[in-house]
Amino acid sequence: MGIHIIRVPDIGEGIAETEIAEWFVKPGDLVAEDQPIAAMMTDKATVDVPTPVAGRVIALAAEVGATLAVRAELIRLEVAGEGNLGTEPQAHPAAAFAPVIKADPALQPSRPAATKAAPSRHTGAPLAAPSVRALARDTGVDLRLVTGSGPEGRILREDVANFDARAHSDRGPRLRDSVEEVRIIGLRKRISQRMQEASRVPHITIVEEVDASALEILRLRLNDRARSRPGTPRLTLLPLITRAIVQAVADQPMMNAHHDPDAGLVRRFGAVHIGIAAQTTQGLVVPVLRHAEALGLTETASEIARLADAARGGRATRDELSGSTITITSLGTLGALATTPILNVPEVAIIGINRMATRPFWTGSTFEPRKMMNISCSFDHRVVDGWDAAVFVQKIKDLLETPALLFVEP
Repeated sequence: MGIHIIRVPDIGEGIAETEIAEWFVKPGDLVAEDQPIAAMMTDKATVDVPTPVAGRVIALAAEVGATLAVRAELIRLEVAGEGNLGTEPQAHPAAAFAPVIKADPALQPSRPAATKAAPSRHTGAPLAAPSVRALARDTGVDLRLVTGSGPEGRILREDVANFDARAHSDRGPRLRDSVEEVRIIGLRKRISQRMQEASRVPHITIVEEVDASALEILRLRLNDRARSRPGTPRLTLLPLITRAIVQAVADQPMMNAHHDPDAGLVRRFGAVHIGIAAQTTQGLVVPVLRHAEALGLTETASEIARLADAARGGRATRDELSGSTITITSLGTLGALATTPILNVPEVAIIGINRMATRPFWTGSTFEPRKMMNISCSFDHRVVDGWDAAVFVQKIKDLLETPALLFVEP
């Protein structure tokens, strides 16, 4: 038998390190060739790492949430034959292997005998794994009242399952003073890092009211016609808004750009690659509608639906989650009256779509019920002046209020 080392793969695009998003195996597991063993996350996508050989897991390099350099040791397997330990090239010094999860208890450092804690009616956080805490929440068990039977008083799943709440019930309401620490890992960690980068950009935000009555009538009419053509996607507002953005950036190409302050450059793009912010169970991701300037309305609707489905299902590729030149963000039916969108750096503009509602509109002689919504647009104020930003927002407003212009070549 031998030891086979699997290292963090180089997934290209100049990425030097990745984060362990999820382990699919644990020490002692038997794995087959090409079986996924871990999910590694970059700032663009999550990639499954397969094993090139079959064997038994001996040790994992780090816990979920840890960041490892490319070519660092990721996992060790016991395999038939000699393995590759001592025969493969040396990795970067930062990639030294220090396994934190081992299979063989004999490999663990000796420690004093475990002691049981007294009933944990205390104000500190009870010792319990995240899965045990989740079980306690689901079953309504207060971990502070549970006696842990594990090492050093750690509460185990069976302790929660066997807990009799009636024997520990108190009369009257019980105060809740527990504090739970939630580690920021995976996609949420990447979002946090991106928001920190964006916080260094001086934003300017313009909110404009849009009478979307004619736009909504057009959308409903187009959907009525589409019912007679099986397979035609249902139109939301997004395809119409992307069409307005394409025409608006044709007049002001500075809005369809990336700002590189270190190089002192603004890179203006001919192609309009529109990021469509989508909420998933893991957090906010931004799949990219590529070459929106070349797509028809139906093609745009189909591609937006496909990208959103891939993002929510965790199937979006790195290419589908990178390369946007300008972004749309919307909270859909949960949208507020107005929002303050945060730039998707290094982009210089983002368009926020707020909730549509029927509101009274003064025509000059009377009030009429109209479909109204606000658009909230933020800009990188280092390279976009307030006047130019206002002109851009006004252009989008005009196109949305007179939707026939969306079908006229600029």
